[in-house]
Amino acid sequence: MSQPPVFMSKADIARRHIEGLILSRAVKPGDRITTREVSEALGMSETPIREAIRSLAAEGWLDVQTHIGAVVASAGSAQLREIYALRGLIGGLAIELGAASYGPARLKDIDANIAASAEAVAAQDIQSYTRLNHEFHILLYDTPHSQWCLRMLVNLSAMTSVQFGFTVMPQRMAESLREHQSIRDAIRTGAFAEAAALIKDHEQAAYEALAGKLAAEQPPRAESAA
Repeated sequence: MSQPPVFMSKADIARRHIEGLILSRAVKPGDRITTREVSEALGMSETPIREAIRSLAAEGWLDVQTHIGAVVASAGSAQLREIYALRGLIGGLAIELGAASYGPARLKDIDANIAASAEAVAAQDIQSYTRLNHEFHILLYDTPHSQWCLRMLVNLSAMTSVQFGFTVMPQRMAESLREHQSIRDAIRTGAFAEAAALIKDHEQAAYEALAGKLAAEQPPRAESAA
């Protein structure tokens, strides 16, 4: 494994390690993150790890609870509508800001991502599609003109995908892929405002699918006595 860049502080290295655990689902919402375990994994003292945990807690990745410590945060159902709306708004802005960056090389990478995603959907390979879905959005948002958008979107994604991803909604994969194709087609023709609107619709559709699933899983309310 290559060493982290020399300009990264120890707190930065610890932060990246913890983010990787969360995004890879090695730890899930409600799981504890202990300074001792991270210290042993990275071979560093616990002081920069505490700094990384404070930083991640401030951004919503972790909750620091009295007598328990840091746990992976989970988004409650009341927060999901706001989170997905923000993802749509910021994602649309990222596309419009990054319009000049969608040249032939990036479009070729997007085409390759969609082709691989189609294979994953056909095989019902949830793990592969989850990875490719993340890569698709990074290809859209990681431009020189949209780095703040990218940073916020990665954080917002961490609050939802680790808890409410395609594992709980495998039927959503085919719809997601069709939406990706429409977004790609709009970008290819230079219709960036349309692509931005499609991103908003894409995130709204994801929210509605999730909200419907969560509602279906709620136990029925007992009838109140007359």
